Amino acid sequence: MADTASVDAVDPEAGKQPRSVRVVLLALMITMMLAMLDNMIVGTAMPTIVGELGGLEHLSWVVTAYTLATAASTPLWGKLGDMYGRKGVFMSSIVLFLIGSALSGMAQDMGQLIGFRAVQGLGAGGLMVGVMAIIGDLIPPRERGRYQGMMAGVMALAMIGGPLVGGTITDHWGWRWAFYINLPLGVVALAAISVVLHLPKKRAQARIDYLGAGLLTVGITAIVLVTTWGGTEYAWTSARIMELIGIGVAALIGFVFWQTKAAEPVVPLHIFRSRNFTLMSIIGFITGFVMFGATLFLPLYQQSVQGASATNSGLLLLPMLGAMLVTSMIAGRVTTNTGKYKVFPVVGSVLMVVGLYLLSLMDTDTSRLTSGVYMAVVGLGMGCLMQITMLVAQNSVEMKDMGVASSSTTLFRTLGSSFGVAIMGALFNSRVQDVMTERAGALGSKVTEQSAQLDAASLAKLPKMAREAYQHAVSAGTHSAFLLGAAVAVVALAAAVFVKEVPLKGAGPRKTGEDSADGASAPVVEAV
Repeated sequence: MADTASVDAVDPEAGKQPRSVRVVLLALMITMMLAMLDNMIVGTAMPTIVGELGGLEHLSWVVTAYTLATAASTPLWGKLGDMYGRKGVFMSSIVLFLIGSALSGMAQDMGQLIGFRAVQGLGAGGLMVGVMAIIGDLIPPRERGRYQGMMAGVMALAMIGGPLVGGTITDHWGWRWAFYINLPLGVVALAAISVVLHLPKKRAQARIDYLGAGLLTVGITAIVLVTTWGGTEYAWTSARIMELIGIGVAALIGFVFWQTKAAEPVVPLHIFRSRNFTLMSIIGFITGFVMFGATLFLPLYQQSVQGASATNSGLLLLPMLGAMLVTSMIAGRVTTNTGKYKVFPVVGSVLMVVGLYLLSLMDTDTSRLTSGVYMAVVGLGMGCLMQITMLVAQNSVEMKDMGVASSSTTLFRTLGSSFGVAIMGALFNSRVQDVMTERAGALGSKVTEQSAQLDAASLAKLPKMAREAYQHAVSAGTHSAFLLGAAVAVVALAAAVFVKEVPLKGAGPRKTGEDSADGASAPVVEAV
């Protein structure tokens, strides 16, 4: 069933023209870049934005509004694609993202910027899901491994280049171009997808599950706000956080109950009957937890303790991202050639546990070379996990649920990142505060009472004793955060052990002159 659908997804003419499929894949990678690059570019421009628009007290909402809208809309875009056709829904998400980008660039005050960022986030929720689901339509799972390296490369490029591009654009063109830069890239992607991509049109008879969508949105919003505000805006035990937890739990319980009754559920619960899909959701959640925690604390450690330049903060992650890219390419090639994939979640989880434990050993005397090697070990583990989780999840469902599977996997990874940043951040902040008080007394406590993360300028102004105390405090904080990450990664290893190696749908490499055993998938393979 899945293979037949994937053939229909490619226009007969396009199936004879590998160039057409490559154009579509290029457009999809541009769209994926837009989704990943935006927050990193905008983050670099934020000090300049606040300087012009004011509203420092609302600064965090510029990021929170975008994150909330993205997380809440992700499963909805996936379901709409399954119901009404992937191409139209995907192009709609790109258009909405570009509208939000244009409006954000024209914002005249902080309130407008926050509102327009929410619009942008609503569109962004469909970008990554659309890319993954369309690739799932075009390429049989057995062949999908070839493109893991391409997707990992886009991810690495966004993480490394985001801060550098953001800084350059802000310094030379102004902060508004941090948003306007999305427009030409998005238009190119839209044009290529509109002309070249041919997918079957769908029209579902069932109505959209508005109640389920509303309950899921409330639940996700509450979760993201708890992880964003807990320990920063409000104490973890405060009434506001407890209220949000209660609302979130009640909404999600109501959502699960309603999904068993709805005619066309937003997230059909039957997909979780697949053991592999459920395990991939768990592994994806933990990968997001670890990855975004690592990308937050590693540059902080290298800038505060090792004296690295903040300007090149993206380059500091190169050992981890480079290793992730290489491993992802190798994993994709091996998966395509052999059809075997279970080894990668297992080996990747082991490497992630070991790498995070090694990172927890870093102290004030650790050299950049040593920390780079430790980061590379983590990157090798992530490279085995990042795209394999999506590949196996998509292989575990029917073609009609491809969008829901893609959006659910993406959502779990997004929620994992929220929890990772919040929980590892809370542990880090607590440890930094304790060590500063131990080593520098009242002065140390005062230095970090507003924030445990000091920028380079603030650090340079500190007395020598306080600066040295802060370096030890950051080392202690990263030790605790990465040790927690290693413990959480053990859960991913346990999940990986229970993955069942189900044969991937679609043909593998064909010998010369050999007829395809599965005639349905051959045109797709040849097209690629």
